Amino acid sequence: MYKKFFGITTKPFSIAPDPHFLYMSEGHREALAHLRYGLSEGGFVLLTGEIGAGKTTVCRCLLEQAPTETNIAFILNPKLSSQELLATLCDELGLDYPPASGLKPLVDRLNSYLLSAHAQGQRTVLIIDEAQNLSYEVLEQIRLLTNLETNQQRLLQVILLGQPELQEILAQPELRQLAQRIAARHHLGPLTQAETVAYVRHRLAVAGMEPSTFAKPAIDEIFLVSCGIPRMINLICDRALLGAFSKGVRRVDRAIAHEAAEQVFGTKNTATLTLISPWIIVGIMAVVTLLILTGIKMTSP
Repeated sequence: MYKKFFGITTKPFSIAPDPHFLYMSEGHREALAHLRYGLSEGGFVLLTGEIGAGKTTVCRCLLEQAPTETNIAFILNPKLSSQELLATLCDELGLDYPPASGLKPLVDRLNSYLLSAHAQGQRTVLIIDEAQNLSYEVLEQIRLLTNLETNQQRLLQVILLGQPELQEILAQPELRQLAQRIAARHHLGPLTQAETVAYVRHRLAVAGMEPSTFAKPAIDEIFLVSCGIPRMINLICDRALLGAFSKGVRRVDRAIAHEAAEQVFGTKNTATLTLISPWIIVGIMAVVTLLILTGIKMTSP
């Protein structure tokens, strides 16, 4: 709606995981480096982060940079049984398999493919998004797939993307063998305040807009509301541009950003609460707890 008003053809704050708009913060650079490692080395690579932190976008960037001799299977919906996951893996790699196959025919087909691909100098990488939804049984099946190896390397590399609870899942005793095979781990945290400013201006520039379209106080407001989570930043910024368009202005100030945040979070009460820094909330709770404990101590006989 506002694209013509601002003279652009692409929305700068779409929540689609478009690697063209990827802002390489320090955390995102480290995340991409870990994923690149997963393309070249055997075993497992683990990338975790909060919802909307940018894991999938970094992964899309990796796919664009993957060498031509790399065969990649990217599974987006891991709520599957072991047999369903193996069949999906075969589908992603373009492998034929007998209908209504059990586990063994699928495993044999995959093992045959991995050996053939290795003989031709090709690498095979399995990437699973939302991996916190994998069952223990499926995770163990994936581990068993990585058992196939030569004297120099494993024939299947696995990259797991997931929310923070994935780390807790992999720490369970039942999965200790898999956990021991994780060659690299990285947790993608939120953007800092300075990175949020750079992030917003980067996306504006990529879309062909003036980086100064968002005033610095407006971005500071957006940082407080979003806590530095890129997806939340995008939602608020997109709504702020719509607000600026509706007001007929070409610059987003703090008031427009605040109004956009209220609209994104649904109510003024929600927005007001979210605007309070999490550390301030923690501090208030600590003071209240101290006062309660002090009162209890003073009234004790």
